[in-house]
Amino acid sequence: MNRVLSLHKKLAYLPFGKYLFSTAVARMAPYFTTIKPVVQDISKNYIKVTMRKRPSVHNHLKTVHAIAMCNLCEFAAGICMEASIPKHRRWIPVGMKVAYLKKAETNLTAVCDLGEPEWDTIGNQICFVSVRNSADVEVMTAYIDMKVSDKPQR
Repeated sequence: MNRVLSLHKKLAYLPFGKYLFSTAVARMAPYFTTIKPVVQDISKNYIKVTMRKRPSVHNHLKTVHAIAMCNLCEFAAGICMEASIPKHRRWIPVGMKVAYLKKAETNLTAVCDLGEPEWDTIGNQICFVSVRNSADVEVMTAYIDMKVSDKPQR
């Protein structure tokens, strides 16, 4: 089991374990802490993450800012990749295509489901992330292009 899933397993059953886990993985890239993501569910090739609508992520319309939603998508895709990729491989985002479909006026939930990726080949993995509001209406989609390569030999 990789380190992300192992940490989740250790913390999931503790009081506030979901928040401890989410904070720990968000600190892997500290900018993610600005949106305060909470991992609701994670397994190999799948993640579900929530983010509260609060003033610090608002735009001038008092809805969730587009870049805060991009941050949520990149967090979901990145942690999903980290929990799924074989130990001898690494990933890095190299592109992102987003569509803003509706105003984000509520708390948000992002889901990234990689399906069954082909980890045997080096190349790019497209991570699709769907962001939905509290009424389960899709407000944003993102296609994040992840470059997958072998880790350098030590």
